[in-house]
Amino acid sequence: MSTLLNELSSHASSRLIEDERWQAVQRIVDSPRFCKSPRLSRLLLYLSEQTLLEQTTFLTEHTIATRVFERSEDFDPGVDTIVRSHMVRLRQRLDQYAADSSETSSFRVTVPKGEYLVRFERIVSTSTSPEIAVAPEPLPFTNLSPVTEQGFSPAPAVKNQLLLLCWLMGGVIVLLVATLLFVLNRHLDRKTSGASSHPLWSHIFEPSQATTFVAADNGLVLLHRMTKKNTTLAEYLNHDFSQELRGLSRERTDEVLNIANRRYTSFVDLNLFRRIQQLPFVSPGKLVVKYARDLRIDELKQGNIILSGASGANPWLELYEPQMNFIGSNDGVHHTYSFINRHPQPGETNRFFVSESDPKQQVLGVLAFITNLDGNGNALVVEGNSMAGTEAISDFLFDDNALLPFLNKIKKPDGSLPHFEVLIESNNVNGNAGPFHILAYRTHP
Repeated sequence: MSTLLNELSSHASSRLIEDERWQAVQRIVDSPRFCKSPRLSRLLLYLSEQTLLEQTTFLTEHTIATRVFERSEDFDPGVDTIVRSHMVRLRQRLDQYAADSSETSSFRVTVPKGEYLVRFERIVSTSTSPEIAVAPEPLPFTNLSPVTEQGFSPAPAVKNQLLLLCWLMGGVIVLLVATLLFVLNRHLDRKTSGASSHPLWSHIFEPSQATTFVAADNGLVLLHRMTKKNTTLAEYLNHDFSQELRGLSRERTDEVLNIANRRYTSFVDLNLFRRIQQLPFVSPGKLVVKYARDLRIDELKQGNIILSGASGANPWLELYEPQMNFIGSNDGVHHTYSFINRHPQPGETNRFFVSESDPKQQVLGVLAFITNLDGNGNALVVEGNSMAGTEAISDFLFDDNALLPFLNKIKKPDGSLPHFEVLIESNNVNGNAGPFHILAYRTHP
């Protein structure tokens, strides 16, 4: 850690090195919580240095990625979430450090969520006088009987008071237990009724089988960004990227493979899984999460499936596309993404596309409720052209004010829900999805 300190401290002025706040940061990175995490230590030192020197122009996600994590100048925060993921860990580690050293630290160091500026809060120690034990005054009972060899014998009036108090306490306890059981039963009833009555989730979460959530492989997305080529499912399963690497130098090939082999998924996928996990009708042990790279094809035949991410991040979508109308396609050369409309309806275009150069930052996504590979279960596809596109679909999926009217509109005459696809449009607002609306939809026979 001393090497790391010297590396960053050498860039700081003598004024900074003598600053109590900088010294507090140095103590933090030397602590057991940080000494085994050089990346978090380097990140904290960099953020603290720029904050204390008031060089806030260097506190951007792109600059942090290039200076702290040695990313190249073409770093894309929409694909590579290394800065955001490490900021989450840094805030957690600082909270743990503060809890460990609350009595010895002179400053509490924090980085508020959504910021890169470091906050230093001086801890003021307060000395208190030692407590003096005081003997309690005698209880104001009267007519107390003396202590005999047989023990203490209360007067009849006091004995009646004690019996009445015990009865009252027992009644209160019984009432509290009954109230608690009533609330728990109502909660369980709501969970059960919610699972059986929701027109979509009741088909994704069934008591008789498990549901597998497949998270996107963002390391694969980075590979596609660098090679401007896509990967088939067969290549993905065999880990064969020779087609994508064709024409690259040996040095460039090693760099690309090094990035492609990293195990990344997006915050959008993590948030989607968290929201699904918190649904009131997800039974414990019935929701399994799998990283796309670790999935086996036989697992797609064992119950219901939720696939997240575009085909470039989740090649398993290739197996479900034959039964879909809206098919995602990425053009890495021209930086466009389109959803092919296989069977356009009157007034529809045969292709819906978005471009990275679009000043409106339009994003697209498809939510598809279709059958699984064996036809004995269901699959839910949450596919966006980007993380913001996937987030737009996620917002629609969890907004019953928008979802339920749509499901009611497409239900069959007998009231059952058909398999369907819906194409959603939204906008990228600082990496997040804005308001959404439906562009087109299809129901399946």
